Amino acid sequence: MGKKLNELAGEGSDTHLVQTIRDSAANIWLAGLGAFAKAQEEGGKLFEALVKEGEAVQNRTSKQAQEAISDVKTKATGTWDKLEQVFVDRVARALHSLDVPTKNDIDALSKRVHELTKVAEKLSAKLDEEAESSGKTVAEDAEKPATKKASTRAHS
Repeated sequence: MGKKLNELAGEGSDTHLVQTIRDSAANIWLAGLGAFAKAQEEGGKLFEALVKEGEAVQNRTSKQAQEAISDVKTKATGTWDKLEQVFVDRVARALHSLDVPTKNDIDALSKRVHELTKVAEKLSAKLDEEAESSGKTVAEDAEKPATKKASTRAHS
């Protein structure tokens, strides 16, 4: 191409045309370089914008996925709890039909035994006090009525 331009330049009248073409070619080249630089600059900005947008999308989808997982866990837990309650109810009915006492029945009995034990202890303490105040022991009081009966029979 350089030879052709030189040939054209040698013709004289077309020198101005050749110079104009050279200037235009240089300007086109520089415009291309400028466009390339601009594309690189804008491309970097565009790349950064795409990265930010990608992060935002990832955060949104991650949040949505976590919510979906949470919903599934809640539903599964609810279903499991219902299944467990059905099992507990069926076992309780089976035990009831066999007249097996429940925990509440045993607790109520234990409470009643505890109350009766307290009453018995109070009565025993009261009897001991009465026996001490009269000077006799509980054992002597228990023997005395048997002796009276025996002596009354002897008199008859």
